Amino acid sequence: MLRKNYDIGKKNNKFHSIVAFIPARSGSKSIKNKNIRLLKGKPLLAWSIESCIKSKFIKDIIVSTDSKKYEKIAKKYGATSVILRPKKISGDKSTDLEIINHFLTQYKDFKYIAHVRPTTPIRDIKIFDKAINFFIRNNYSSLRTVHEMAESAYKTFEITKNSLLKPVGKKKLDYHSVPRQLIKKTYAANGLLDIYRSEHILKKKNLFGKRSYAFKTKFAHEIDSLEQFKVLKNMIG
Repeated sequence: MLRKNYDIGKKNNKFHSIVAFIPARSGSKSIKNKNIRLLKGKPLLAWSIESCIKSKFIKDIIVSTDSKKYEKIAKKYGATSVILRPKKISGDKSTDLEIINHFLTQYKDFKYIAHVRPTTPIRDIKIFDKAINFFIRNNYSSLRTVHEMAESAYKTFEITKNSLLKPVGKKKLDYHSVPRQLIKKTYAANGLLDIYRSEHILKKKNLFGKRSYAFKTKFAHEIDSLEQFKVLKNMIG
């Protein structure tokens, strides 16, 4: 059962219609059971749930999973509700749009969806709430937290079938040797928070739309490999 709406002391309160959506499928090839791997004694999934609990804007926290085991863990750490999704949208190639559309078949009363990924466990709750507050008060189709890349994407390469370097974009190879100060900065989505409008998703059949705001944050550790997990584990002790 979802929690009751609450008044945070603002006239014409818009914040009551925000829901936190946390996807946590059980299958992971990079790290087995990645979403419930223990970090400082707590499953990764629990870190994201607890961030949402600390938020002054989020009151309903819904976890989407394909696992009964994950469901129990989510409820233990404070998820409001858990959606068990079918296997056909729980694989390596399943998209965010598919799982959020599945969520919207059951929950259509929320105006805004705060997409909180378990693979970015460390969040500054002040920044988290600042992003939500900003989005609600402005007219963007979506919001995505990003941080500056250590190396500009314009200095990256692909490798051809013949093992030759191919610059990303239309630049020549020599371009990649110029000082970084002469190359445009690029940013990576870091998984701290994405925010969508339910109405936009239902009408336009996409998540981000044409006006997706880049909410810049400090570097955030996102876990996609065992090496990244070990680095974060060693960093926080």
